Amino acid sequence: MNIPDGVELIKGEIADYWLDTDGILYSFSKNPTRTVKNISENIALVKRITGNKKVPLLIYLSNSPVPDRETRKFSTEQLPNVYSAMAMVSKPGLAKFIMNLLFKFKTPPIPMKSFTDDVQAREWLRQYL
Repeated sequence: MNIPDGVELIKGEIADYWLDTDGILYSFSKNPTRTVKNISENIALVKRITGNKKVPLLIYLSNSPVPDRETRKFSTEQLPNVYSAMAMVSKPGLAKFIMNLLFKFKTPPIPMKSFTDDVQAREWLRQYL
């Protein structure tokens, strides 16, 4: 993904962001261990970026340590409070691993789909604007 000229990323501990003019939030995932604390701080950051509006998220995944059960549960519970849908862009297999980790026994709380191509991910997300 090429970030358009003039766009400055908004820096966070677990990801950097930019919100495009259509209303899609782009997230460039970083690899620290996720905790309830840094997930909570990240949610507050996203809400500031989006004006507390639910938006579709296009996330570029990175390899990061598997969070503990409490953090996974908290993260899953928070998704529908912040995002309308999530498209995960990664090398083959990574997004599927994360989906299985978080949603092995239940349906995701928002529409989610994994991609290896960000153009296709963006097109899929447009229906959730």
